Amino acid sequence: MQEHTSQKRPFIIIAALLALFLGALDALIISAAMPSIVTDLGGLTLYSWVYSAYFLARAVSLPVFGKLSDRYSTRGLFLFSITVFLLASLAAGAAPSMFILIGARIFQGIGAGGIFALVYIVLSDISPPDERGKTLSLASSVWGISSIIGPTLGGVIVTYISWRWIFFINVPLALVSLATIGRCLQHQARTPKKVRLDIAGITCLSGFILCFLTIFIIGGRDYGWLSGQILGLGALSAIFAVLFIIIEKRAADPVLDLRFFARPVFALGNGAAFCASFAIFSLFAYVPLFIEGALAKTPLQVGVTMLFLSLGWSAGSLVLGRFVDGTGSKQAAVLGGFILVISSAAMLFFSPQTSLAVCSLVFLLAGLGMGFVTLSTLLLVQADLAKGNLGVATSFHQFSRTLGGTIGVGICGGVVTTGLLHNLQESSTMIPSTVMDALHKSMENLFREEFRQMLNEQSITLLALAVSHAMSSVFWIILGATLLCLVCTVLLHKRVCTGR
Repeated sequence: MQEHTSQKRPFIIIAALLALFLGALDALIISAAMPSIVTDLGGLTLYSWVYSAYFLARAVSLPVFGKLSDRYSTRGLFLFSITVFLLASLAAGAAPSMFILIGARIFQGIGAGGIFALVYIVLSDISPPDERGKTLSLASSVWGISSIIGPTLGGVIVTYISWRWIFFINVPLALVSLATIGRCLQHQARTPKKVRLDIAGITCLSGFILCFLTIFIIGGRDYGWLSGQILGLGALSAIFAVLFIIIEKRAADPVLDLRFFARPVFALGNGAAFCASFAIFSLFAYVPLFIEGALAKTPLQVGVTMLFLSLGWSAGSLVLGRFVDGTGSKQAAVLGGFILVISSAAMLFFSPQTSLAVCSLVFLLAGLGMGFVTLSTLLLVQADLAKGNLGVATSFHQFSRTLGGTIGVGICGGVVTTGLLHNLQESSTMIPSTVMDALHKSMENLFREEFRQMLNEQSITLLALAVSHAMSSVFWIILGATLLCLVCTVLLHKRVCTGR
């Protein structure tokens, strides 16, 4: 480790944590703003891509930056990642259309992937060995803080300023982080190491996820489920998946070493994290549609309600980290999976008459279950591998969570938009023609306050039911994901107890 002056080290830590905070916040703050974004830009059918593009780019770039850091300057890569994130935030805030916003989100994801991969390396480099654990624990607290602040801050910004400022707010904070890192962090001399980027593996993995998500986003709406386009995408995603497995088995330095999945504890732990993230990030993405569209609440009320989901997640992680050691993680994983199932089942009873208090309580429980599952499975996965593979275990777990969120948001997005259009068409005979004409002209009118003021009581009820019924399909999918999570945690408990 290269020595830093005592004056510079605190500034570097703050700057690195600030960069991490921006990346973590960006995945959550947008939830309360999405109905307002589609109202302004249109493109309700592209709703899920605003999330999926970010998560997919982040998932793919994480291992790439991790490998590049073995050969190139961590300082240079970190500055590059922050710069990409900053410029992409500017582009997202100024986006005139949904397509440009999605493109900007891709580059935000790339920058965030680099930040997430490099921040722990930077903090380790500047910390003496006996203080490294304490310094790295600060990074973990950033996730909890961002999950609490994100949804509420998004609601406040949308209500009192503009949704564009959820992106513009990144700019001054990123500039502070960029300037501090550039001025204070010295070049870290590293032993040259040949890096083999698994380009073929990255390409096939990205191709599989992209084709797989597109099936659910356009299937049943733009094309029939048995149409040539959908069947072709299905075949293409299967080809990419098979090629990815073949390539990873032969790659000298694979982006995902599939041999670790031969270990049951490793495979089940990451499987549980995948399913839990599938469920929880789908909630973050689409619950705002339910609260605004079915319950007719404001963006600020959306943010406050989503806060309970974040609070539960943070509380679950905090309680588990403080009171449960590694030997108790298996019981905590099962408990977390059970809480997720119970809370997901309760969402099936949501309707336009459901109060925000009931929603908040259910989301609090869901977040609590998520906090238990993610931390306990991480501890179990880390314990399953040798100390020399601690970084591999941690990065795999983070990748599983990111991938689960990406696929969950994509699948649920296709289901909710297709279901909403179908429900509105079924109700068209009972809704005034002027209202239906406005919706056919722009489906985003559904979330405009001036549009709602034009509706009679029957139309308001029918539109709220259309949104509620569309979201019920999402809640069923989320319940399925949480049931799979529970199965993984139960099997994981058995494997850990038997030592097999």
